[in-house]
Amino acid sequence: MPVFPKNSTNHDNKEKLNMNKTLKFAAASLLAVTLTSSAALAQTTMNIGFGAPEESLYGRFGQIFERLAEEYTGGSVDVRLRCCNQVATEDEGFRAMQLGTVDGFFITGNNVSPHWPMMDVTVLPYIFQDGAHLERVVDGPVGAFMKERLLADTGVHLLSFGPALYRDFYNSVRPINTMADMDGLRIRTPNNAVMLATFEAFGANPVPLAWSETPTALQTGTVDGGDNGTSFIRDMSFYEFMPNLVILEHFVAMAPLFASGHFMDRLNDEQREQIQRAATDAGVEMRQQVLTETEEVRAWLVNEGGMALTRPDRADFIAAAQTVQQEVAAERGQEFVDLVNMIQEAAE
Repeated sequence: MPVFPKNSTNHDNKEKLNMNKTLKFAAASLLAVTLTSSAALAQTTMNIGFGAPEESLYGRFGQIFERLAEEYTGGSVDVRLRCCNQVATEDEGFRAMQLGTVDGFFITGNNVSPHWPMMDVTVLPYIFQDGAHLERVVDGPVGAFMKERLLADTGVHLLSFGPALYRDFYNSVRPINTMADMDGLRIRTPNNAVMLATFEAFGANPVPLAWSETPTALQTGTVDGGDNGTSFIRDMSFYEFMPNLVILEHFVAMAPLFASGHFMDRLNDEQREQIQRAATDAGVEMRQQVLTETEEVRAWLVNEGGMALTRPDRADFIAAAQTVQQEVAAERGQEFVDLVNMIQEAAE
C-alpha cells in the first residue's frame, strides 16, 4: 500500500488556493495594464467651430480634416465639428481660442486681422498674381514664416491656410460693367481696414458688419451688396435676393483652420505632428476639390439661381487696388512692407 505524506489533501488545497490567487493577480495586473493603456490612448476631444452651415466649404473642409485626424491619431483625437456659430461666432472665435475656451475654428482670413494685423497681407486686393503664386506663398517659406509669427504673437496655431477662393461681388441694385457703376453702392464688408479702403477706392460706400448680421442686412436692404467666396453665395442662398453677380476676383478668400495653443498643449508630440499633418493634407485635398468648382458654381448661380453675371474690365479696379496696397504698406511699417515684398518675390 502506498504511503502518502501527512496532510496531503491540505497541501493540495493550499496549492490550488495559491494558484487561484496567482491567476487572480495576473488577471488584475492585465486589467490594470489594459486600463492604463486605454487611459494613455483615451480620446482627446477637439471641438472645431465655424459660422456657416454643415454643407458649406468650411463644413466640407472640416469633414476631411476630421477623417484624416482620427485616422492619423488612431482615434486618440476625436474631432467634433460645430457649425452655425454653436460655440462662438466667427468674430469671437479667435479670442476664444486665445482664452482656451474653443479648441479650433475656421475663420476667414480677413476676420483674423483685428487680432493679428499682419494677416491683412493676404487681404490686399490683387496681391496674388495667380493660383500658382498663391500656392508658392502659403505652402512655402512665406507661409511657414507667417505661421510662426502668428503663434509667437497670439498663442494660436494656424494649422492650414486651407482652400483659397476668389471673392465674387454681388448686389441688388444694378449690373457692374465698369468701376463707375460701383458709385454710391452700400457694400457690406467685414470689419477689416484693407477691405474698407478697397471698396472706398472702388467708389462704393462700405458698411462694416459682423458676419452674423450680414444675411439679414442683405435681405432687408440695409446694405446693397457684398462679396464672398463663390460657394458661400450659393450656400447662403444669397442669389434669392441679390440678382447681380460680378466677377472681379479682387480678394482671395482663404478658409484657414486654427487651433488653440491650450488645445495643442494637451497633445503629446506625436499627436501634435499627426494633427498638423492631417490639417496640411486636408487643405491640399480640399484645394483640389475647389479648383474645379468655382466656374461650376458660377454657372449654377446663373442658370439655377437666376443671377445676371458680368465680367467688367479690371484695369481701373487694379489701378485703384495698387494705390490701396501702397497706402496700407506705408501705414503698417517696415515689417509689413517686408512681408509684402516676400510675397511679391515668390511670384518670380
